[in-house]
Amino acid sequence: MKVLNVAEKNDAAKCLANVMAAGRANRREGRSKYNKIYEWQMRLMDQDCDMLMTSVSGHLMDMEFAGEHRQWRSCAPVSLFNCPIVKFVPENMKGIKQTLEEQVKRCSCLILWTDGDREGENIAFEIASVCKAVKRNIDIYRARFSEITPVSINRACRELGRIDDDMANAVEARQELDFRIGCAFTRFQTMHLKQVFSGTLGQQQVISYGPCQFPTLGFVVDRYKQVQAFVPEGFFKIKVTYQTEGGRMEFAWKRFRVFDRLPAEIILGLCQEQPTATVVSVRGSNTTKYRPTALDTVEFEKQASRKLHMNAKEAMRVAEKLYTSGFISYPRTETNIFPKSLNLTPLVEMQRQDQQWGEFAQRILNVYGGPNPRNGRKTDNAHPPIHPTKFTNSLAGNEKTVYEFVVRHFLACVSKDAQGHETNVEIDIAEERFTAKGLEILQRHFLDVYPYERWSDRVMPCHFELNDTFQPTSIDLIEGETSPPPLLKEADLIALMDKHGIGTDE
Repeated sequence: MKVLNVAEKNDAAKCLANVMAAGRANRREGRSKYNKIYEWQMRLMDQDCDMLMTSVSGHLMDMEFAGEHRQWRSCAPVSLFNCPIVKFVPENMKGIKQTLEEQVKRCSCLILWTDGDREGENIAFEIASVCKAVKRNIDIYRARFSEITPVSINRACRELGRIDDDMANAVEARQELDFRIGCAFTRFQTMHLKQVFSGTLGQQQVISYGPCQFPTLGFVVDRYKQVQAFVPEGFFKIKVTYQTEGGRMEFAWKRFRVFDRLPAEIILGLCQEQPTATVVSVRGSNTTKYRPTALDTVEFEKQASRKLHMNAKEAMRVAEKLYTSGFISYPRTETNIFPKSLNLTPLVEMQRQDQQWGEFAQRILNVYGGPNPRNGRKTDNAHPPIHPTKFTNSLAGNEKTVYEFVVRHFLACVSKDAQGHETNVEIDIAEERFTAKGLEILQRHFLDVYPYERWSDRVMPCHFELNDTFQPTSIDLIEGETSPPPLLKEADLIALMDKHGIGTDE
């Protein structure tokens, strides 16, 4: 039996063929120079099969309005909401389409290896449509997998299913809505604004509208307006310092701050006239710094921006490259809960050989009693959280940076929370209260492998008992000014988009 396999990208096709053929696949050219064909033999569905593997490059089809509605001035923009739409294979995809048509004629079975999310389901549907157009009776299967590893791929081969029409149609509906809304509003505002600003906007200039980009731009504009409208306000606060042999201590005013100088100066004067400080409270308590939860796409994008100083688009590009190379699991996931069926121990064991975090991986297995993930509350019931699937120490550049982050995050997630002891001291000076805090880290645990988080000792330079008294070194009035909220950074924007249900992977 001849079987045509189609992946979503050439890199994925190459890796999938390499796994299924145990490195013995032959490569030849297809009609597209970017999408190769791989051939090998294997046992599948209780039959000896001649396997062909090729790929598309994301979506195979595009949308366009039919007839006169393609021309901007041939119709009112509002008519674009209900006029006919046609789907077609664009010119730059014709070579891929030709490869599929030629190869499927020789095969009796089609297996679709696109990504396991809604978008991948729709791409699988597009591939199936092209293939059925030239061979109506082709038997079509859907392979589902979250990582390109022998275990995952072998399981997918044993558990082949069918295309989920509901998922594919959901994407189709979203694409059509995006297309109609985007085109209608783009045409409307471009033509209108060119009339209003005829001397400013050029004839070829387009003012585009997108259902995602416009509300996202709204967040940016709203914050910018807040910053522009902000009026600084002066404030005053009192700070107490105490210099000891062990070091310098600062006590913060319990009132925090006031906005009028006169009461601040009156209170300062009272404190300076009766400067003796009396300890009225000493409280000690254990505190915990929690390890990170399992990693989903939104959190990965935020952390890449904040901690790795890498924009989200580049981070996802690198993550997808690592995925198609078999180093990490599928990076587009809404899940931050590791399923109980996923054995995490082998994933930790494979990292023991690394010189940087191998010792910590060993500690998880021998000291912590095995991996114990801190799970979140979200699941898409499709893919597990992002995690390493294969050890490597041969990467460089951004690939090395992203892989190291995924590994360290995973090891931190399955280890233990950091533990500390916090001491709070409250003093009274002329019936005004001031506080100071100290922290002693007792067990660093996940912090030993996760340099992206900071938790530092704040050791009190001396020991205080209830009713102790001392003379402060200084009691000062500090002047300041309120500041506007900061402009949104990429990580803030990603968080807002996630909160309001706006796609972050477009």
